[in-house]
Amino acid sequence: MRTWMVLLASTLLAACATDPAPSVPDVGYLFHDALFGPPSERTTADDVFALSDEMRGYLGSEIQTLERTRRPQRALLDALYDKERGRLRLDYDAEVTRTAAQTFSVRAGNCLSLAIMTAAFAREMGIPVRYQIVLVENSWSRSGDLYFSSSHVNLTLGGSQYGTMLDYADAATTVDFLPPGETRGKRVRVIGEDTIVAMFMNNRAAESLAAGRLDDAYALARRAIASDPKYLGSYNTLGVVYRHHHNLKEAEATLRYVLDVEPANTGAMSNLALVLNDEGRRTEAQALMARIKELEPYPPFYFFNLGMAAMKEGDYKRARDLFARELDRDAYYHEFHFWIAAAYFGLGEVAEARRHLAIAMENSPTRKEHAIYAAKLDRLNSSRTQ
Repeated sequence: MRTWMVLLASTLLAACATDPAPSVPDVGYLFHDALFGPPSERTTADDVFALSDEMRGYLGSEIQTLERTRRPQRALLDALYDKERGRLRLDYDAEVTRTAAQTFSVRAGNCLSLAIMTAAFAREMGIPVRYQIVLVENSWSRSGDLYFSSSHVNLTLGGSQYGTMLDYADAATTVDFLPPGETRGKRVRVIGEDTIVAMFMNNRAAESLAAGRLDDAYALARRAIASDPKYLGSYNTLGVVYRHHHNLKEAEATLRYVLDVEPANTGAMSNLALVLNDEGRRTEAQALMARIKELEPYPPFYFFNLGMAAMKEGDYKRARDLFARELDRDAYYHEFHFWIAAAYFGLGEVAEARRHLAIAMENSPTRKEHAIYAAKLDRLNSSRTQ
């Protein structure tokens, strides 16, 4: 399951997995409720996993029927995800992070939403659930001038709740929403449900921020920190919310807290550099950017941004090569495939353009983007052949 994190060049950091500090001091001084209005939504931790009447009906009519002939874990997974035998048809849709009930209602969700829905059913059935961060490199996406980093989490049904690290292959009944080839053999770190709730709230905060709903973003980031004060991604999100709300001193204090705990956290550094630059403290900002370059010489979207500049200049060959370098780091990110397709089209290499556009469509994270890529591919197929 993917969790969001925001950062860089007008960014925010949301759901990145970080090693917690041994203890958490009082962080109440970081909150400034009087600066914001009331949020439009008041989702609580209990709401995240609450079963709707529709879910309870499905549990009684479908899942419990399957339990007569198979183990509870198997009955649950078959009822939810076996598209040949089950009547439930779930789609992947990363546009918004949903509660368990919302995911079931619309039959769609991102990886975190689908995992939460699965866990909600498991809890109702008395099946133990273990959540795990898979130790793979975070992937990146963007929305306007916000850049999002996502870590990957899966869950195991019926496994022990203890341990700090285990081999992925040892998991009893692991539910994962990535292809097995991407996670097989990877190691995982067990996390608690409080961290899952923090990730959910942090995702919602990031989504609200991207939509310009700053009151909601603040409230959700605050709830994320309350759920798991050791989950540092939420503080980074809060700092970005403050910056976008033009509360620069509050943003600086929040981001410096992250750096006090993790001095090499480049996400917090990037966001703090933006804050310092906004305050006119350019020498300090430049020093931070120099430090970031030492730690991370080619940050996320580095080659992509250069490629976009080359596209504007009509240098399709250079753009193609730069987009290819991003694909070397993230082979399935849809936007990289879309733009390299555009570069190939500019070079007259229609077959390659068609191939990458098809990959972009296949890996599109939302139904809306899938439809856009499908329409573009249809037009390409109908207008030119090679």
